[in-house]
Amino acid sequence: MFAETTSVAMLGAEPKPVRIEAHMGGATFGFALVGLPDTAIREARDRVKAAIVTSGKRLPQRYMTVNLSPANLPKAGSDYDLPIALAILSADRQITPHARPVVGVGELSLDGTVLRSRRALAAAVVAAELKVPCVVADHDAVDAAQVPGAEIWPVASLAEAIAVVSGTATPRAIPASAVPGPDARGPDLAEVRGQAAARRALEVAAAGGHHLLMTGPPGSGKTMLAARLPGILPKLTDEEAIAVACLWSAADRSRPRVDEPPFRAPHHTASVAAIIGGGSGVPAPGEVSLASRGVLFLDELGEFPVNLLDALRQPLEEGKVTIARKGCTVTYPARLQLVAASNPCPCGFLGDDRHPCGCTPNSIDRYKHRFSGPLLDRFDIRLFVPQPQPEELLRSEGEPSAVVRERIVRARELALSRGALNRDLSRRRLDELELSKSASRMLRLALARGMLSGRGLDRVRRVARTIADLDGSAAIDDSHMGEALQYREAA
Repeated sequence: MFAETTSVAMLGAEPKPVRIEAHMGGATFGFALVGLPDTAIREARDRVKAAIVTSGKRLPQRYMTVNLSPANLPKAGSDYDLPIALAILSADRQITPHARPVVGVGELSLDGTVLRSRRALAAAVVAAELKVPCVVADHDAVDAAQVPGAEIWPVASLAEAIAVVSGTATPRAIPASAVPGPDARGPDLAEVRGQAAARRALEVAAAGGHHLLMTGPPGSGKTMLAARLPGILPKLTDEEAIAVACLWSAADRSRPRVDEPPFRAPHHTASVAAIIGGGSGVPAPGEVSLASRGVLFLDELGEFPVNLLDALRQPLEEGKVTIARKGCTVTYPARLQLVAASNPCPCGFLGDDRHPCGCTPNSIDRYKHRFSGPLLDRFDIRLFVPQPQPEELLRSEGEPSAVVRERIVRARELALSRGALNRDLSRRRLDELELSKSASRMLRLALARGMLSGRGLDRVRRVARTIADLDGSAAIDDSHMGEALQYREAA
């Protein structure tokens, strides 16, 4: 006798349906699991047998063969316990042969309790595509319910899941207390006192999706500014939020605020695999992928290893990262906005008029040489952030994030009407931009003086277009170009 149900596996950040096929063989008792299972899945044999018995069902005394199809798709984790148990009971006809098709995920405890799964949201995506119900643990129902069009059935035990598949269960609503309410207000830009130039640069960076490097002495507010960037970015659409949540689930993480652009701030001691992605078996996404559609913040940039900083160059340019392991190659998105903060010298006080710098010229040179030219060239906006003046710290709060976000949303709508964010404009599209005569003259003069590389030319024009969009201007004039060039000249 044969039966099947459906579960899910992650191929990179993309949910893929997995057919759980069960076959009852001869009279000899046995249990075989095939289809490229890892160690955790192979151990499902013992968990499933115990859960079936403690749920009041009979363990089939026949040779059970369970196949996870397609066999060439790597599968990992204990999330397949629930669909394996359902497939076995269906094949043994302890569940009606006309049971409804479902997509299920969840680890089973020995008493039949369905435990939380890291792939619940991915399972809901597959269920919505197949137009069948999705059976998940109670604790996963809220996450899974984020998927538009998904029919979610939360269950507490294998017995309850059997009732759902048999069609005898009454739909159980997701508890209202578990549904997340409006997000608490995150860090607000209004809390930043003074720093008008830095606030302006942050707004330009947010409007165009540009990479930003802030250099300045300790305590000038660089980290505080970076932490407030997600709050002025447009909220994620439903589609974007689901894509980011699936990516995080591939890394065994959950997102508490699904519509907020992700913000990642790894420590400088993180390994290359942690930042770029990797690991044994199926490579896991790194910080560059977890920050996709959001912000990756590297504080104390000079403390990061040189090889790690250079490894960032390709993901920043291509918007994706491909990780190859023996028998497995995975591509993860890395469409992120990089924000970095650095001290100007080892002691941090170079250029500070209130604290003298105690570094030697040689130590300053060695410190600056940690940043390769190609990496620095990828920052569209480079800004020196000085210590705020005492009178600035005593001023009232500035514009809140919500007000700034409205301007950024309008600027992004103008950019997207041209087909892409300004940071992604191709050279052909850049050549078609409308520049005033004075703006063109400024650009040619900067090229003649050797201030810009070929990549720098493109990046200046992209930033100038963003500044023009914030002003609501159809053409780039000299004020827009002058501000963009100033951001390239800054340390």
